[in-house]
Amino acid sequence: MPLPKLTEEQRQAALKKAAEARQKRADLRKKLKSGEVNVKDIINKTDDPIVSRMKVSSLLESLPGIGKARAQKIMQDAGISPSRRIQGLGSKQKEILISSVSK
Repeated sequence: MPLPKLTEEQRQAALKKAAEARQKRADLRKKLKSGEVNVKDIINKTDDPIVSRMKVSSLLESLPGIGKARAQKIMQDAGISPSRRIQGLGSKQKEILISSVSK
């Protein structure tokens, strides 16, 4: 199925909307790193489109003391695919993630 043809205005609006979403996710990661919000609050906010479309690996790597390797290990132990987004997590996976990073 080919992509629809967009007018220049539609294209610019879509680019602006995407940039705003990226900025909001970056702000959320900064708050997580500084401790203003915790993982449990973020994981349970699946009705928020900014949170729900965030990758789990990105969320974990935003936590202090967790890098790429540790994030991959936590995701592997929880049975989460590397490309999984927060909205796609099951209840058991959420529980495992929260308990893994709350230690």
